[in-house]
Order: sequence, then structure tokens, then C-alpha cells
Amino acid sequence: MFQKYQDNPIFGNPKLGTLFDVYLTALTDGRLRMDLSTRKDNSLSVSFSENGINWTDPITTLKPDEASGWEDWVNRNCVLKICDEYKMWYTGQAHGNSYIGVAESRDGQTFHRISDLPVLCPETDFEGASVMNPCVLFENGRYRMWYSAGETYEPNVLCYAESSDGIHWEKSPLNPILKKNPTKEYEQNRIGGCQVLPHPKLGYILFYIGYRDIRTACICAAYSADGVTNFRRCKKNPLIAPTAGAWDADSCYKPSALYDKTQDLWRIWYNGRAGGMEYIGLAEKHGDFTKDDFE
Repeated sequence: MFQKYQDNPIFGNPKLGTLFDVYLTALTDGRLRMDLSTRKDNSLSVSFSENGINWTDPITTLKPDEASGWEDWVNRNCVLKICDEYKMWYTGQAHGNSYIGVAESRDGQTFHRISDLPVLCPETDFEGASVMNPCVLFENGRYRMWYSAGETYEPNVLCYAESSDGIHWEKSPLNPILKKNPTKEYEQNRIGGCQVLPHPKLGYILFYIGYRDIRTACICAAYSADGVTNFRRCKKNPLIAPTAGAWDADSCYKPSALYDKTQDLWRIWYNGRAGGMEYIGLAEKHGDFTKDDFE
């Protein structure tokens, strides 16, 4: 269904080190914004592109605050521009646990924390030691967050929460809203790392990571009319899988997708891994999704 770009990886090299868990935004000036995690300094960065292939050098947007006690590392974020401010939800990690924090910025490049404490913490059995990888939409005056939860090395399930201010969150009683399906070879171990996008005919498409085992991952999709219940998986899952002998031979992680209506083109950016290094790749599909594409 999706074809990998022939010159992958499009972003990353040994000097930059591992880049992972991107979040793409289409800007009003025609450029693309990529928020990403950088392993070398355990920080968050941003890069910009005119075409989605050639990217500017990363600019650090948020560094960890080791004095906080909960963010020795920061990673796995999403950024929204709401009116004249940028809001970021990010993952803070320390002592084997993960939490979700919030920050804001006027210029979209220099962020400061709104709260010294996490806005979301693991509390339930299925959340385990970690909540991470927030994906937030702002709809009808409310913030809607989809997040991963479970183990710290790789999460296990996907969950949902809502907020009136982006700081105080109410977790859904339906959590977890999506779990692994052991009958599906590509996600028989666990799932995680999602992005949710509104869709005019389907409601919401959820792109996520499916894990065959803890070290082997691929990219999948499902849709839901309300984004919370009755998910139907794509018949052609996995949409993107590792390619033997390539830069993503071991795993394809955290998708971030955009649809270009003028070209009727879906594009997914993701981090691929072969051995210990991770870089960013691109895959494309002409034609929109329909209900017939799903189970």
C-alpha cells in the first residue's frame, strides 16, 4: 500500500545520532515542521522542510530538567499552534518511569514549561510504569489526548484523555482504548506510539506501531468514528514493515502522517532502525483511505 522513498533515510546521519518519534505539521506558509527526539542529548528538536525530504539542521526546543526528578530525558512530543501560541506535550523519563509534561512557546522554537509537575502520570495496572508519546488534538474548545502506556522500554496499550485547558486531564473510563491483537502477526506482542488524524468520511484514522516482538516493529492503521471506540484495523496492515538489509531492517517505529488533498497523497514519516542507530524515513500512498480498506 505505502511505497518507501527510494533515497531513504531522508534525515539523519552518524553525526546527529539517533533521531526518533517525529511529529509532522503542515504550516500556513507551505513548509513542513518536524518535531523530533534526539538521543545524543536526550532533548527535543525541530526541523523545517519545503518538500518533506530535505530538512534544516535540528534546533533544540526543550532540554531535560534533571532537577525535576521526573525528566532526566525528554522525548516523544507533539506540538500544536493554537491562536498565537505553540503548545507542546512531551514525555519525561527518569528512574524507569515515564510521564507527560506540557510547555509553550511564542516563536515555536524556544519552549518553557507551564508546570513543574507532570500533567499525566501512570496510575493503573495497564499503565504500568509509563505514560508517554502524547498525540493531542484541539477540537470544539477541548483538548483530546491519545497516549501510550505500559512498560518504559516499549509501551503496551493506547489510551485516551480529555482536558479543558491542556493541563488538567481526565482519563477515559474506557481505557485502554486499543490493545494488541494476538491473532495479528504484526502486533502479537504489543502496540504503541500513535498519531490520530481527523478524516472527513471515516471520523479518525489512528496510525500506530505494531510489535511482532519487543525488537521488531512495523506501522499499522485503524479507524474509529469517534476516535475512541470500535476501532477497525486496516486490511493491509502492516502499512510499512522492515526491509531486510536496509537502514530500517530491524524496525519501523512511530508514524506521523499527513494527507495532501491537492495531490491525493498520503505521506508517513517514521524512524527506522538497523542495529543501534535510528534515522527518519518516508513512505507514500496515492489515494485516500475508504471504509473498504478496513476490516
